Amino acid sequence: MHQRDNESELMMKKIVLIGLYSILTILNAQEDMKYNKLTPFEQKVILFKATERPWSGEYVNHKEDGTYTCKQCNAPLFRSTDKFDSHCGWPSFDDEIPGAVKRVPDADGIRTEIVCANCSGHLGHVFKGEGFTDKNIRHCVNSVSLNFIPLEDTPASEEAIFASGCFWGTEYYFQKVPGVISTTVGYIGGRTKSPTYQQVCSGKTGHKEAVQVIFDPAKTSFEELAKLFFETHDFTQTNGQGPDIGEQYLSYIFFTSDEQKEIAQKLVNILEEKGYDVATKLEKATEFYKAENYHQDYYQNNGKKPYCHFKRDVF
Repeated sequence: MHQRDNESELMMKKIVLIGLYSILTILNAQEDMKYNKLTPFEQKVILFKATERPWSGEYVNHKEDGTYTCKQCNAPLFRSTDKFDSHCGWPSFDDEIPGAVKRVPDADGIRTEIVCANCSGHLGHVFKGEGFTDKNIRHCVNSVSLNFIPLEDTPASEEAIFASGCFWGTEYYFQKVPGVISTTVGYIGGRTKSPTYQQVCSGKTGHKEAVQVIFDPAKTSFEELAKLFFETHDFTQTNGQGPDIGEQYLSYIFFTSDEQKEIAQKLVNILEEKGYDVATKLEKATEFYKAENYHQDYYQNNGKKPYCHFKRDVF
């Protein structure tokens, strides 16, 4: 019996040491990333997934126009226009800024946790089918996980949509650009509404695998992003991209304004003058459909690099 007691005591000590090591690892990682310094309570919620008491947060009844950002890394997460009163005791949003929020299975095996896509800080949980709004979704967020920027102080943003083969590889390069706020992979340019990945892969929808890029025009420009687009895939290939063959992998720029169209055409002209036979098509953007969650941030989540996209200088 005495030996068993000693073994149990040793096991408990190991568990405590592992727990302390995990806590120190998380705190050191936060310091290394140069994130905002968090208070002990903010750490408890954002790093260790605790929940603030209902009705205690400063943004529960907050009505001001602007943008809600991540407390830890300042990434824009939610717009005030998507906030609604669910009477649940926590701030509620029926939409997110594209690509800003990542969903992961909760440790309880029942709910779906939401975290900041940029720093993985805990935000809260997401619920569907409650009928509060037409979008029928509720992002239930801890106020302590958020900061707020009033509308007059919110940086301007612009949207660009690029298709250059497998959207995993396309997204990989745009995520590295300073000034890019968020990226979302999805489908655009086809006939089928709200298509699935399987439907797009059938080649019968007309949709292309594409990436929606939200960027700060004060930090980068559409022209710089379009140059990166051309420099990270084979824009002369007419039947797909690399080994990925099919209409869903064709090279397209889906412009969202006449200015974007003019810039894209200018770059095509430059490439043709250099002797390239440019296969890229320019088309006015239509509705963009977000791809399934397991496609989002694919290479970030898997620690790999694109197999059919590569960076080279052509301008």
